[in-house]
Amino acid sequence: MVDRRELERLFRTGLQSAGQRYEEFRRSSERQLVDARSEYQSAKHVSGVPTDDAGRAKVVCRRFAERRAAALDEEFRPACYEAGHPDCEGCHEDLREGRIETW
Repeated sequence: MVDRRELERLFRTGLQSAGQRYEEFRRSSERQLVDARSEYQSAKHVSGVPTDDAGRAKVVCRRFAERRAAALDEEFRPACYEAGHPDCEGCHEDLREGRIETW
């Protein structure tokens, strides 16, 4: 027959073990989420457009006819985008559609 102290010890040991496994799972899940979010952040705005090491889109600027590496916002606008400028508007549209000239 198991006495009360032994039963409490077994119960406590089981709870500690379950708590440790839960904590390991939680940390692993958090790491996976952080990794997934960082990958998503670097690639979320580029639809098949080549990127540099910093995750910026490698595009050919229509306005200045030069190669650029530009960060894109949520609406696929490059950092150099100027609203209302016809070249910038065309670049923005092409980036959204994934048909921009790249290097």
